[in-house]
Amino acid sequence: MSNVWQHKPSIDEPEFDAMAIVLEAKHGQFAAEVADFFSAVHFKNGDRDRSDAWADVAERLRERENERLLD
Repeated sequence: MSNVWQHKPSIDEPEFDAMAIVLEAKHGQFAAEVADFFSAVHFKNGDRDRSDAWADVAERLRERENERLLD
């Protein structure tokens, strides 16, 4: 599932990293999809800020996965 709400090419906020680490610990390889789901739910409910935040977490999760694959 691609991230359609991404508004920044790169994120550096520590909160997103912390959320990404927790999702990875709980959901493993499906963590980005879980974050996408949360983003979609908030978007559907009209909460654009939370939707964007979860989309950023999903993007960070994908970046972390790509970094691991390149190492």
